[in-house]
Amino acid sequence: MVATRAAFDHRAVVVAGDRDGLLDGLAAVADGADPPPHVALGAAADERRPVFVFPGQGSQWPEMGRELLETSPAFAARAAECAAALDPLTGWSVLDVLRGVGDPPGPERVDVTQPVLFTMMVALAEVWQSVGVRPAAVVGHSQGEIAAACVAGALSLADAARVVALRSKALLALAGRGEMLSVVEPARRVRERVAPFGDRLAVAAVNGPNAVSVSGDPAALAELGRQLSADGVMRWMVPGVVFPAHAPQVAEIEDELLELLAPIRPRQAEVPIFSTVTGERLDTTAMDAGYWYRNLRQTVLFEDATRSLLAAGHTTFL
Repeated sequence: MVATRAAFDHRAVVVAGDRDGLLDGLAAVADGADPPPHVALGAAADERRPVFVFPGQGSQWPEMGRELLETSPAFAARAAECAAALDPLTGWSVLDVLRGVGDPPGPERVDVTQPVLFTMMVALAEVWQSVGVRPAAVVGHSQGEIAAACVAGALSLADAARVVALRSKALLALAGRGEMLSVVEPARRVRERVAPFGDRLAVAAVNGPNAVSVSGDPAALAELGRQLSADGVMRWMVPGVVFPAHAPQVAEIEDELLELLAPIRPRQAEVPIFSTVTGERLDTTAMDAGYWYRNLRQTVLFEDATRSLLAAGHTTFL
């Protein structure tokens, strides 16, 4: 009904346990009488479009998207478009992975997880927009920023597919050399803890006042985990991350990434993008190959980007 009925300024809600109660409430609304206790009247507030938030790796779950492929035409159509752009670059079928059919590579691989997550995010955004929910702005966490750029119009689907497919393939060179740990502690304190480890560990993301991710060498992360445990600090491993994202080791694939992504042509977005690379609203023509390297190498400034969104007047996040 929300997608097909006209939306007017005045609203009424009737709460009842049976048919007679519903009819009495509707009659009171129609008569313009003082509403009984089970009827609420009100006027619609100004439309506030939400900020679309696109997550990074670790947000995946088994069988994600499978039901939507069967039940949502909007999701299925957009997922098929993503697959058409991705499959020639990956060499396997995105839709087969989502459906769990055929003999696709395992979803635990970074070069599988990231293209499939990209497809999920772009197709889910299409579902929301198909029922009239359109973004006032977008923000993406780490690899989620690729999908955000695509939905906002800063990257064509072909260019976004190139970034996510080829960048995740390049990450295979770092597979098995890193993990990620989420820590419930202020960023300043986490940086103090990480400093003695040198290049073995890095603050990968600052997600909130007491929400920080640390990335790097598995043995060093294990030692940090023991220190945190001794101090009674909550922490947990981020699932599915088996490479040192947002850590110094990423520099090993910088030249390769700059060459692979050189053909992309970023453009001015139709929807504002708040960058987790800069923490601010971004001129999206800057989302070139170098930008997507920094998106992988630098600390994810999700808290800063969120504060910038709030300062710009955005209060609803999806």
